[in-house]
Amino acid sequence: MTRLMILFPPLLLILAACDGGSPHFMGIEPTRVEVEGSVFAVRVKGDLAEAVRINPQYAPRMGPIGARAARAMEQVSGCTVREVRGDQALILGILDC
Repeated sequence: MTRLMILFPPLLLILAACDGGSPHFMGIEPTRVEVEGSVFAVRVKGDLAEAVRINPQYAPRMGPIGARAARAMEQVSGCTVREVRGDQALILGILDC
């Protein structure tokens, strides 16, 4: 029991940080969006948007995931995504508003 009490707080912090976003987007509440089975936590700041994929998916590739993330960022921002960068888990979008 004592061991569990020692491990619980760090585990809780790790889980809480799963969709925490990058430093540029700190303090911005995410909007959760689902696009074709991919779930993203999307944050927008200025002409940048960030989509963090928060659901498990088997062998995701950047091509399809990037396109879904761009659609999620467009839904939240109301702007067109000019370019996406990143990987299958964290995608940065450059917005054209």
